[in-house]
Order: sequence, then C-alpha cells, then structure tokens
Amino acid sequence: MKKLSPVDKGFLAAENRETPMHVASLGLFTLPEGADEQKFLHDLAENVRSTDALLPPFGDRLRMGRMGLAGSAYWETDSALDMDYHVRHSALPKPGRYRELFNLTSRLHSTLLERSRPLWEMHVIEGLQNRQFAVYTKTHHAAVDGARSIHISRSMLSSDPNFVLDESPLSLQSWQRYKDALRAGKQTGPSAAELRNVADMLKSTFDSGTNLIRAVSAFSRTWVGRGGDLALPHRRVPISSLNHSIHGARRFVAQSWPFARIAAVGKAFDGTFNDAVLAMCSGALRQYLQNHAELPDQSLKSMVPVSLRQAGDLESGNAVAAISADLATDIADPARRIQAIMASVRAGKAFYAGMSPKEIELVSTILQSPTLLLMPLGLMSKLPPYNVAISNVPGIREKMYWNGARMDGSYPLSIVTDGMAMNITLMTHGENADFGIVACRRSVPQVQRLIDYMEDALVALEDAAGFATAPPAKKPTQRSRRPARTKAKPASGAKPAGEKKGRSTAKTPTKRKTPAKAKAPAKKSARRPQKAGTKVRPKSAGKNDRVKP
Repeated sequence: MKKLSPVDKGFLAAENRETPMHVASLGLFTLPEGADEQKFLHDLAENVRSTDALLPPFGDRLRMGRMGLAGSAYWETDSALDMDYHVRHSALPKPGRYRELFNLTSRLHSTLLERSRPLWEMHVIEGLQNRQFAVYTKTHHAAVDGARSIHISRSMLSSDPNFVLDESPLSLQSWQRYKDALRAGKQTGPSAAELRNVADMLKSTFDSGTNLIRAVSAFSRTWVGRGGDLALPHRRVPISSLNHSIHGARRFVAQSWPFARIAAVGKAFDGTFNDAVLAMCSGALRQYLQNHAELPDQSLKSMVPVSLRQAGDLESGNAVAAISADLATDIADPARRIQAIMASVRAGKAFYAGMSPKEIELVSTILQSPTLLLMPLGLMSKLPPYNVAISNVPGIREKMYWNGARMDGSYPLSIVTDGMAMNITLMTHGENADFGIVACRRSVPQVQRLIDYMEDALVALEDAAGFATAPPAKKPTQRSRRPARTKAKPASGAKPAGEKKGRSTAKTPTKRKTPAKAKAPAKKSARRPQKAGTKVRPKSAGKNDRVKP
C-alpha cells in the first residue's frame, strides 16, 4: 500500500459534484491502412483489458480509515477490478464531426469518478470521419500529475508503425519495459538525480530555515506593496466572469498551433516559449472580456504550475507547485504586455530560487492555505487566488503510433474550480502545441471564441516583434527574421469526406466578418487557425460555415 501525500489528499478533499478533480487527455489517431475500424478498435480495447497486474494507479483503489482524509489514506490493490467498467467503447452519431467529438468529451469530463473503484476511465471512440478515432482517458489528480501521465502515455506508444504490443499497455510488464528502455545504457550506481537528492537533504538540514525566512520576507514585502513584480495568490486578483461559482457541466474546445511559431515570438522578446504562451492567452482573455464588457481595471492573474519532479522519477503521483503570473491584461500594447508578463514570471521564479523541491512544495502549500479555508465556506468566487490556470505539459516531440495507428494530436483537459472557471492547458506534440480549453458551461459563455482570439493575439505579438509577413505558401525572404507564418496544423492532415457546407467542423473557414475586421487585408485571413484536426477551407467559404463544437 502507498500512502497519500498531503497534496493528493487536497485534490480529494476539494472534490464535489460541481468540481470533479480529474485530469484527462483526448488523443486523435488515424487507423492503419487497410484496417477495419470496428475490428481494430475492438481488438485495441480488448488488449487494454487483458491484464490482471496493472501499473499504479490503474489497479489501486482508495482506502481510508475512520477519520477519512483527516487520518491515514492509502492506495491498495483492488481485488475486484472490473476492466470492462474502466475501458469503454463508444461511437459518435453521424456525421462524426469534431463538433460531436467535443460535445461527447465535454460530457465525459463533467462526470465524477467512482471512488469505490480505481480512479480512472478510458473511452475508445469510433465514428470520426477520415478514418480517425479518438481515445479519451481521465484519471484523478490525486493519483497522477501531468508529467507522470505523459510517461504513462509514452509507454503505450511506439515510434515504429509496425510495433504491436502483446500485453496490455497498462500492465506492469509494459511499464517495466518502458522504464528499462529509458535507463538502458546508463551507468550503474547512484544517478546524478540520486546524488542531487542526497545533497539537497544535507543542504536542507543547514539552510532550510534561511530559505523559508527569505520567502516569508518576500511575501511580507509584496503584501505591503513593496514586492516589485512578484504576484501572490489572492492579492489584487480582480473579479470577472471567470471567477463566478461554477456548475458541474463543462465545455471543451481544442486547437493546435506550430510550436516553432510560438517559440519564435518568445525569442523575439528575449523570452521563452512559456512567456509567449502566457502573452498569447493574455491577449485572448483581454479581447474576450472586452467583448463582454467585463475587462477589469486590474490585471488578471494566472496560476502557472511548476513541476518539481526529479529527473528519472517515474513513480511519484504528484510533484508540482505553482507560481502566480501577472497577465498584464490592463496593458493594451502587446509588446509592453509580454514584457510585463516576463517580469512577473521572473519574479515568481526568483521567489523560489535556491529552494529544494521539498522546500518549494512546503512554501507553495502555505501560499495555498487560504484557498483550503475559503473553499468549504463558498467564498472562492469572492476572494479568488487566481483568475485562470495556464499550464504547459511537455509532451512527445516525435511521431508515435499505437499498434500501428498514427497519433495525430493529444489535447489535455484539466480542472476548473469555484473562483476559477476556466483552465487552459497545452501539450507539445510533434511539431505542434496542442491546446485544450476547459470551462464551466454556464459561467463562461461562448468559450469557443477564445480560439479565434488566441490567434489574433499571436498575430499581434508577431506584428509587434516586427516579423515580416508573407503568404503561407511562399518561402520567407532573406530579410525575414523568421519563417512565414503558417496556420495551426492539425495532426490529421486530411480532409474528412462527405460534409456539406455550413455543417462541418472539419474544415477551416475564412475569417468571420465583423464590423471591426471587415476591412482586414486578405493576408491576415490566412493566419486563422484550424480546429483540432482540420484542413483549410477554400477562400469562397462564408461566415456561416464556421461551426463551433
């Protein structure tokens, strides 16, 4: 039996019907050439079910004593495991567009996991056009964090399109083979991570007090207005529609952008890929709230998770802390906005500088303690710690296959809570950054429009950086600082057949005409991204051809 950490217990304690505490992913795959869809997916589901020895947490259920989560809680092997309950086979209603897929995914993400069973489900979904299928997998956040879930997904996949797993991808045997492959070729004896852990332990014996005193000092200075660019939970967090009390229903939308395009923006401002992502989301949220006449005078604040997982650690359930980032939504100029965001992120990282992972976890838990008091009192929407969560989960950067089926995209779905009704999470996959946006269906209306606003924000950042513009089909000139802007490419790269104009989510229309953009040059319409897994529509497409999931 494995004991739950305080962080694990926190996810369980915070869960209720309106706030499911599971994380998930939606994978898009293309069937192998010549494969029969129903037979292939039936065999795939049966392969997942065909094991009695599952890797943690898939074979473990929650066990608590008389004091519940206030006492000791453990993961124990479920002796009555029912794999048919956990691995399910579903079909989309015709015509199997991404609209139907996203609607199904939204419903699946809204339901609680059964606590008397292992806290996970996998749904194999058939019926998509263009020989695609999808796999929605959700696991309770008390059992895994984003980094571990990537390792689990990676163990199920292969870069060889001809490789077929004989055993279940969730079996201990498959997991052990994956770990052995990662460690192959390494020297025996203590690893660098293990030596670093020993050093951290010795270091913490002598100067943990110093680090904690420094953190408390920075915390105090910030609360009295002398903390510079450092942002903290609950401090100067404005109230908007993103911070209402939430309901149990969810809305999910997804989109891919080229990784290189976003990274180039960060580099142009002497920042990182993550800085560019935050600026992109900031511009989109600013436009969304402006259009709803709700943009607050104070800047929105974002929770940005930080992984504390040591290199080579594949077994820990949760190893994560968080910094608070000022999104500078009160600044109209995109260049000044990204600079302010970068300054805030640097201050957040400096706050934790020099601390060991255990010290960071302790300080982060202390900073989140007001949330644990406000949540049961129903005051999170009155005193939110942040306005939104924006998370980057490093994914798989090479083309992968599951028993010969090509993986086309991997879109993450995370958690929304009272006081924080939207979550934006991205995962790098191949040459793309796959974004998944989850929001409360009632509190955040028209969340699908955020996809368009994110593209607008990225274009504004590119213009502010002075990037040369050129039609996507042409090569960049020698004076261009970067490759020509290209549309967000879906992993599928193929056009579903048989969809009528005005009813398809599998095609990308031209830019929607609005009074503010009716005279926009034609070259900007080519920058509009595609919905997840879609192709470019011809220029003759009208505004009514946009169908939102």
